[in-house]
Amino acid sequence: MVMSEVFEHLHPAYREYACLADHERIEWIRADRWINHRRAEAALGKLEDLLTYPKRDRMPCLLLFGDVGMGKTKIIRKFVRDHPAVFNEGTGVTTMPVVAFQMPTQPDEGDFYDELLTALGVPQRRAGTVRGARNLCRRLLGEMNARVLVIDEVHAMLAGTYRQQRIFLNTLRFLTNDLRIPLVCAGTDEARMALLTDQQLADRFDALELAHWRDDQAFRDLLASLAAILPLRQRSSLGSASVSRRVLSMTDGITVRVFRLIETVAIAAIRSGREMIDEESFTAEDLVLPLVSMTVKAQRGMGRKSSVAV
Repeated sequence: MVMSEVFEHLHPAYREYACLADHERIEWIRADRWINHRRAEAALGKLEDLLTYPKRDRMPCLLLFGDVGMGKTKIIRKFVRDHPAVFNEGTGVTTMPVVAFQMPTQPDEGDFYDELLTALGVPQRRAGTVRGARNLCRRLLGEMNARVLVIDEVHAMLAGTYRQQRIFLNTLRFLTNDLRIPLVCAGTDEARMALLTDQQLADRFDALELAHWRDDQAFRDLLASLAAILPLRQRSSLGSASVSRRVLSMTDGITVRVFRLIETVAIAAIRSGREMIDEESFTAEDLVLPLVSMTVKAQRGMGRKSSVAV
């Protein structure tokens, strides 16, 4: 019997992994990988549009925001991987269409340009002043033909004083005016509130929210797509309405919790020999929830049940 007939419940490209030994399948499940879904596609589509935008005086910008764990950084890293830097051996010039870096822990202008220079391949600030670092960044971004500038964890600006926040917002405005390339900021809802304090910036940013998953067809499709790639040897019922509700109740619809929970029950299914995920997988007495945030939620739920029982 050929493999395609044995594991018909899996996507053809992933059936070979179900033939691996248990420890190899567990290692495969734990490996970091990109998992596509509708929301991620929508966000990447927005980013791709910005990449091809012609230069003009008022460039469009994007704020990608949502709670911690909703996948903002994953989306940004996928975008960067899709548009990597290219070194031309003939000219000795590196082209970097997407420049992405993380906001420093406090909105210090010097630290900000240091992070940007590191992203551009300059390990240390080559100029002794903030102005020198700013000018070096401007020159390198132009020479490398940067077309989109991405700043992750932009809500870190709120860790600074009011004056530091204003300086940072002015820095963002300077970059959008001077470079004439789209600026993408990613962060929590606090970042959106901070941008709203600067009307000129707020008018330049489109906002795309990565909201919590809900009990709808999009979420059931996500779970069904996971079932189609996990190297389990029996058909799972991840896409069913009952499992969808169960997963949402345990994760609050937060993407990282959903993926870690499915990873946990998939590994348990291999170790137990059940080789499938169904509603029972999430109610097993020996299930160890993968994240502290999830254990706190479960304990609160048990507390409410105890109160009702009394």
